[in-house]
Amino acid sequence: MLLHEDGGLTVRGHLQFGLNAVSERNLFWDLAGTTAPGSGFDPDTNWLEGYIKPGLSFEYQLDGGAEVYGKLSAVSSYTWGTDAFDTGDTGATTLEEAYLAIRGETGAGLSYDLSLGPRELTLGTGMLIANGATSGFERGALKFGPRKAWERAAIARLSYRNVTGTAFFLDPNELPSTDGQNELAGFDLRYDDPRGGYLGATFVDVLRSNSPYPQAAPGGVGAPTVTPGAREGTRTLGLYGKTNPFEAALENWVFTGEAAYQWNDRIDMEAWAGRVTVGYTFADMAWSPNLTVGYQTFSGDDPGTAKLERFDPLYYQGSPSAWATGSKSASTFINSNVNALTLALRVQPTRQDTWTLRYARIRANELRSPVQFGQATRVDVNGNVVSGVSDAHLADDLFLEYSRIINRNTFLTAGFSVSFPGAAIDNVVGTSADPWTGGFLNVVVNF
Repeated sequence: MLLHEDGGLTVRGHLQFGLNAVSERNLFWDLAGTTAPGSGFDPDTNWLEGYIKPGLSFEYQLDGGAEVYGKLSAVSSYTWGTDAFDTGDTGATTLEEAYLAIRGETGAGLSYDLSLGPRELTLGTGMLIANGATSGFERGALKFGPRKAWERAAIARLSYRNVTGTAFFLDPNELPSTDGQNELAGFDLRYDDPRGGYLGATFVDVLRSNSPYPQAAPGGVGAPTVTPGAREGTRTLGLYGKTNPFEAALENWVFTGEAAYQWNDRIDMEAWAGRVTVGYTFADMAWSPNLTVGYQTFSGDDPGTAKLERFDPLYYQGSPSAWATGSKSASTFINSNVNALTLALRVQPTRQDTWTLRYARIRANELRSPVQFGQATRVDVNGNVVSGVSDAHLADDLFLEYSRIINRNTFLTAGFSVSFPGAAIDNVVGTSADPWTGGFLNVVVNF
């Protein structure tokens, strides 16, 4: 929304708000009924969540050709009812973006962009650095997740032709109740081909952290060891790429690849992750169907070694279209000690309407090893305390999503998903667990 434009100064107003209705049945396959029967957790719930995000930005053209710009915004969110994590009737108002920046070009053909202050930053495909803030719990709006900006950010970009280098320092905007005092620094180097392909590398160094790491008990028998502050010193090197459009027989094919290696010499840690996808567009068919098949995997801790092999997913983009492992299962298993075979079929009956059907078969990489911070710790039939799962098959998730562009400012999204538990979940429950189902309907308005 243009508010002012004169003498090289442009001021714009921004306003985004949304409302989301959610219904869940047999949450988390009702694991709480077996592992924590005294908790009083209700696996069936409905809730409504909403948020509003006002903002103000400016751009000022300097005489030398450079441009000073910045943005100030906030998020106010709330949840009515009880959400999936047994939290409800909560909300908060927090600062979102508050940065000042300068960008321009040098005489050597280089362009620069320097900023300081809270703002959004996504590197690569969002495998490691994307979601800089946390919603839900005491802040409300769990499913929407309207907060994205890092609480503190210093970002420097330097570009030459199709190559961009980004150096960064980041402090995530974590929940006050679980703030791990994390600070990250690193760089990203990326080449973007004008035809659409890209190739890049990201390095992330955790400079400071109080966040813990779980480690499997020797042989997988016994409760996992949880080491406070273990994340500090973890370093990650990631590579990512996407092919340019092909010609002839491969004209409608697209291939992507990602890989990450992670280490921390202070705690004897070595982990890895990766993903490959193959996409094909049926360009000659009605509604232009697009089918994408992918496989993604994140190492878990091997109970048979003293080394820690559990991959730390850091701050990944967790939507089903990005780096979520499954739809329902993504709320249970973070991107660590899991792998998934995924399929996505997207059709567009009109320019405004999109239907997407997603399937994920989710498995654990390591048995009797933490899947998510020691989840499913229990006593087996022999009286031994174990963590993780005793069978690799975690779940099969189906998710049908419909998106409608109502107008240039208004967007509607609806979805229904079901997660069929695998043998790993059945073994925890002690019988054949029932599926976990749920749906949502939301509207977002953006000015």
